[in-house]
Parts: sequence; structure tokens; C-alpha cells
Amino acid sequence: MCATCGCGTSGGVTITADPGHQHQHQHEHEHEHEHEHKHTPTPAQAREQRRVVVERDLLARNDEQAHRNRERFQASGVLALNLVSSPGSGKTTLLVATIERLLRRGGIPIAVIEGDQQTSLDAQRIRATGVPAVQINTGSACHLDADMVDRALDHLGMGEAPEGGPGVVFIENVGNLVCPAAFDLGEAHKVAVLSVTEGEDKPAKYPAMFRAADLVVINKCDLLPYLDVNVALIEEHIAAVAADAQVLRVSATTGEGLDAWIDWILAASPPTDAR
Repeated sequence: MCATCGCGTSGGVTITADPGHQHQHQHEHEHEHEHEHKHTPTPAQAREQRRVVVERDLLARNDEQAHRNRERFQASGVLALNLVSSPGSGKTTLLVATIERLLRRGGIPIAVIEGDQQTSLDAQRIRATGVPAVQINTGSACHLDADMVDRALDHLGMGEAPEGGPGVVFIENVGNLVCPAAFDLGEAHKVAVLSVTEGEDKPAKYPAMFRAADLVVINKCDLLPYLDVNVALIEEHIAAVAADAQVLRVSATTGEGLDAWIDWILAASPPTDAR
């Protein structure tokens, strides 16, 4: 069980590079720790003390692996983007539209790491564009962690010969506006995707996620004429909790705002000679 969020991992984690090639890994979070105390704590205090120790241990280990992932990306000249959102925000549809536009511009190798609790449906959609995708199924865990990403990278040719790796790796995290904010994957930037159908108050309700993001993409703007939603108010809520985050309005369906999104990616990408 994850001490940070309480998610279980009884089903383990499956990483699939293609339909016929699977790797199993049991993802254990909890570790026992013994500590001396001057006073005997109450059972409730003991449980809380153990929870804090486990959480610190978990995040420290994750941060160590994230640091190694970041070094790996940088050595490869790879831009890694961690896409986070609630379920149904349109991340995969946005990714497909993004990949198609990047491929038309040419010159940038692309790969995707897909995170879901079950199924490889999103990875199949990505592979249909001609881009390699590795599917991570987390079982009952509600977020990706740095170790999962490290193992997924081995399937993308970023092992012994990192110079052969992709120029941009999109990591589509599990749909969840809470726990992915706390887990560094080694990415260069977190990109929060927020659908206008989610209403105006999500940034205020889940400030940690938006505060962790360098860019917030407000998606499905083509639906605004049919919704009682004030997109300017969404932007005000974002600014209140994440003043430094850039905000883009897009529609993955109509293409509105996608050029600005592509320009942002290209500006964030390492120079060509770094790859």
C-alpha cells in the first residue's frame, strides 16, 4: 500500500512494450522501521508515526530514482513531459493530435509512456499514429512513480545506447488530481490538462496539482458555447494557486490553440545537437 495516498498494489504492475511482450513487477511500498521512543505512544500515535516514516521513505526513494531518470533524459537530449489530469480531461486525444502535428513538422523523434490502472487502450491509440508507446498498468495504484518510468524507458531504447532514444517522451499519468502531484518522475515539466467540462473550481480544490505544473492546458474549448462555464474564472483560479504557470486554451478536436502548444513543446526541447 502507498502510504502517501493509500492506494493498493495487490495486482502488481505490468509494463507492456507491445501486445506480445510483458514484464511483471510487484510494486511494494511499505517497509518496516524500528525507532526508539522515550515515551510509549498510544496506538493512534504509533500508527501516525509509522505512516510518516513510511511516507518519507517512499518519497525519498522515489526522488532518488527520479534524479537518475532526469540524468538519463538529459544525457539523451530528451524532453520528458509528465501529463497529469483527472480522468476524462482528453489527455490521450490531445496527445494524438499533438503527435500528428509534430510528425508533420518532422525532425523530432517521439515516444509515449501510458499510465492506466488497467487496459492498453490508450497505448493502442498512440501506436496507431506510428509512434512507439509503452503501457504501464498500475493495478490498483493511482499514480505512476519514478521506478515504473525507469523500467518503461528500457523498452524505448534508452538503455545502453541513450543517444538512440526519442527526442520527446510524453508520460501520460494515471487520471488523478491528487497523488501524481507528489511523485517526481524525472520529467522536465509537469503539464496539467484541465477540461472545461470539469467546471471552474478544480484548481482551487486541487491546488497542489496545479502548483506543481509549469503549464496548464485548458482543453475542450470547442464545448464552451454549450456549457455554463466561465473560462476566465478558471484562469483566475489557476493564477491564484500557481501564479508562475503558463496557461493555454486548446481544443484537441478542432485544433484551436494547438499551434501555441506545439510551439511551447519545441521551445522547451533540447537543441538538436544535444540529441
